[in-house]
Amino acid sequence: MNKSSCVIPVIKSPQDYQAYRISPNDTNRLAIVFDSATANTSLTCCVEIFDVGGQTPPNRHSFAVEMFFILKGEGVAICDGKKIKIKTGDSLLVPPTGIHLIKNTGLSRLYTLTIMVPNEDFAELIRSGVPVELDEEDMAVLGRLAP
Repeated sequence: MNKSSCVIPVIKSPQDYQAYRISPNDTNRLAIVFDSATANTSLTCCVEIFDVGGQTPPNRHSFAVEMFFILKGEGVAICDGKKIKIKTGDSLLVPPTGIHLIKNTGLSRLYTLTIMVPNEDFAELIRSGVPVELDEEDMAVLGRLAP
């Protein structure tokens, strides 16, 4: 193996994640894990946290694929009018141009690992929002209790 071609991986822990609400009244928060600014590649990876009853606004992407892995909770995903229940352990892949939203229908917060490739300005949209903190419940779900 050629050692000169080895790239040092980027490692972050939940304490390093920057979290935002895209708009002040949004009922979901996004904690950026990796994006093009930190990973040197065109992707956005975040943990999306939905309050009880919270949801994303209906949205679409021109050319990006978006994947959701449900870390905890339950809800519904709607894409181009098709509605499906989602729960812990489920995965959802939204193709480009699909108008979609995720809604928390459970009795507790809904957590998803959300990945968009390519970035399509998603990280910039998130970072333009209102900074928020992750609380003890969030840190417990992410596997790291707050100090």
